[in-house]
Amino acid sequence: MLPLDGLKVVELGHYIAGPFATRLLADMGAEVIKVEPPEGDPIRGWGATKDGHPVWFSVHGRNKMSVTLDLKSPEGRAQILALCTRADALVENFRPGYLERIGLGPDVLHAANPRLVIARVSGYGQDGPYRDKPAFGAIGEAMGGLRHLTANPGQTEHPPPRCGVSISDDLAGMYAAMAVVSACWGRDRQGSEGKGRIIDLDLVSSVFSLMEGMLPEYDLFGRVRQPAGAAIPTAAPTNTYLCADGRWLCIAGNSDLIFKRLMAAIGRPEFSDDPRMKDNIGRCAHVGELDGAIADWTRGRSAKDAEEVLEAAEVPCSRLYDIKDCAEDPHFVARQSVFRVNDPLIGPVLHPAAPFRFDGVPPPEMVRWTAPAIGAHNDHVFGTLLGAKA
Repeated sequence: MLPLDGLKVVELGHYIAGPFATRLLADMGAEVIKVEPPEGDPIRGWGATKDGHPVWFSVHGRNKMSVTLDLKSPEGRAQILALCTRADALVENFRPGYLERIGLGPDVLHAANPRLVIARVSGYGQDGPYRDKPAFGAIGEAMGGLRHLTANPGQTEHPPPRCGVSISDDLAGMYAAMAVVSACWGRDRQGSEGKGRIIDLDLVSSVFSLMEGMLPEYDLFGRVRQPAGAAIPTAAPTNTYLCADGRWLCIAGNSDLIFKRLMAAIGRPEFSDDPRMKDNIGRCAHVGELDGAIADWTRGRSAKDAEEVLEAAEVPCSRLYDIKDCAEDPHFVARQSVFRVNDPLIGPVLHPAAPFRFDGVPPPEMVRWTAPAIGAHNDHVFGTLLGAKA
């Protein structure tokens, strides 16, 4: 039994943030009913396909039931209310005001089920001067402060890169999943008197929440953190270094003890004996000198050889993995972070495990089924669960 077994969730989501939240809840055992328009979630059209089916969606929609409804029709709205009447939570990520416009605002939903937890995920939040502006994940990175930091210092010929995935949506989804569980727990602690809550989450704030100490530093000292490329200005040495074979090696030697081991491993013990480098503050002040010495060392050997030397010295390091590296790495395989499932729509396919483990339950057992076809559970949900044929 997974920890959220028995929790009932309705998903009125599309694209990434809302469905990412419900995938996490489903992986932990919740019953998730994904409500899609008759043509399906638009993200079914993203990425590579096999036999006409999107392979990414095999993961994105796993452990969920799929039903189709037209939310603009009276029949569709009535079915949504029926689903929410038996649910613990609703997760939606439409633009603010959309549910109210179609007659399914929180007042209507709570009239049908006062205990319903409603998680609302949007670009900018449910209020404020920007609430009605459209936003995708890239906008969350930009306005939340992350994209400013991903630039290389002094580089203007190329824009600051995004991290390669929709990190704003994923962060908002993780926060939404945590908030849903917290709200349900708080409601249930009050017994039958517990009421549902409305959760307001947005992409921009989700990214902004990661900005560490930058806000108080700005407020107290007027300090605005600037891009540092692959480094970070608060710890040293920690950076990514080019090796002889053209691959990159990430090295984090920023604690006092690890720094000494790192300097010994690269044949530069004089740095660890230097009073200027006795602590992290001093090393940050002389990071250019340190990074130059480490880069000189890595350029003389392959990434794999350098990694082996540093691992023997117990210095945290890793080559920059691509997805092939992840799929084939013995640790990923042993931990079953990567495992093969049989998807009825696309055949055997590798899936990433959920990042959590419960009592040693093997990750493959947490995948009860892969993403279903559009509306695959209409008869079961509307006929069996709601007791009325769709």
